[in-house]
Amino acid sequence: MDGTVIVADDDRTIRTVLSQALTRAGCRVRSTGTISTLWRWVEEGEGDVIVTDVMMPDGDALDILPAIKKRRPDLPIIVMSAQNTVMTAIRATETGAYEYLPKPFDLKDLLTTVNKALNQNTTAPQQEDETQGESLPLIGRSPAMQEVYRIMARLMHTDLGVMITGASGTGKELVAQALHSFGQRKKGPFIAVNLATIPADMIEIELFGSERRSPGVDSSAIGKFEQADGGTLFLDEVGDLPLEAQSRLLRVLQEGEFSRVGGHETIISDVRIIAATHQDLRGLINEGKFREDLFYRLNVVPIRLPTLQERIEDVADLSRHFLQLAEAQGLPRKIISKEAIEVLKQQIWTGNVRELENLINRLAVLCPDETISAKNVTQEIEARPSSALAPTHNGAESLSTSIESHLKRYFDLHGNALPPAGLYDRILKEVELPLIALSLAATRGNQLKTAELLGINRNTLRKKIASLDIQVTRGKKLM
Repeated sequence: MDGTVIVADDDRTIRTVLSQALTRAGCRVRSTGTISTLWRWVEEGEGDVIVTDVMMPDGDALDILPAIKKRRPDLPIIVMSAQNTVMTAIRATETGAYEYLPKPFDLKDLLTTVNKALNQNTTAPQQEDETQGESLPLIGRSPAMQEVYRIMARLMHTDLGVMITGASGTGKELVAQALHSFGQRKKGPFIAVNLATIPADMIEIELFGSERRSPGVDSSAIGKFEQADGGTLFLDEVGDLPLEAQSRLLRVLQEGEFSRVGGHETIISDVRIIAATHQDLRGLINEGKFREDLFYRLNVVPIRLPTLQERIEDVADLSRHFLQLAEAQGLPRKIISKEAIEVLKQQIWTGNVRELENLINRLAVLCPDETISAKNVTQEIEARPSSALAPTHNGAESLSTSIESHLKRYFDLHGNALPPAGLYDRILKEVELPLIALSLAATRGNQLKTAELLGINRNTLRKKIASLDIQVTRGKKLM
């Protein structure tokens, strides 16, 4: 490498390590611990690349990035920060940074980035920092979330298609909403549609609308594509699209236009598509259940969301955030102890962030003290029927007897005390969820047959699927 690198960081140790590494790589290095010195060197024409921290003793380095880019538009600026939030990544990108590296970073990665910056002329368009002071509903500073933030930051000013993958409860819609709210279509509508909850014969009408003509009567229904005109259409659980609807969606993406079901008028599609799924689409492609060409149309930029177990260090930030939301909704103000956080970190969160949020909301309602203790958390976790010891299986045991045994063990967990109020609804939900999930699996995801099997209305079934957050997979028998 050949060139002069300005290193700006208030941590003397980091300045020393970077200066030695860059010098060994062949660079000339000037280092400082203040923004004022950094700005003076920029004005004097010093440096071919800047490597800077964000928070310095005399200010925020991101505040002066627009001024640096205006004065020296060809000067690459690499931003590094221990404030590893999505907003830091977005601000760094919007203010003209060449690259953003969350601390702690790999020294080899930084040297590679500096080398690339020295060997190409990068003129980043100046952007107004419109997001400073705004916040996103994406919480966490774990390493697992950093790559998500970096990809999101690079997508904010593009119209590229995005495919968000991740287990149920990881926050896929929150990411889609953030990409829209801070992107170039933020003034347009954000329309979300969960394809898993729509009957197969209604999906095309739901997406593209319909024209109905009869003697003396013309009527039309506007679909999600028209509703999202000029904005973003979020297709959640896109793996549940029937093949016929997949073909029509592919034509719309290729041609940029469509017509309503039963209609002939051509409607121009000015919509950005963000799709999401918890399923393995490549596996569905191999099974012939998902079109490969549609997959590549949707999967331009993939974002994989980690499970809560992969970002368990975010439990503290998430818990405090959910308590703040609960307070904003009128619930009593609560704080959570460090010991309680440790208990939460030891749990297995099969329902991911959504499961944690539900537990925190219950604690906010039921905990009598202002501080949520480890004991409060333990009691609430044990209060869930699913936490009770499993009854001994007996082939001759009736369902009623099995449930009675289960409930007896549940009451025994509380000794002489009573379980928390609301037991009736909790027990019904515990029974209802596997009943509906297994019935859907037995009918291969056919909601009409499932409703008939259960003896309930199809609309009632749809509401139950949504409220219980049951993932529906069509065409695959799971039992």
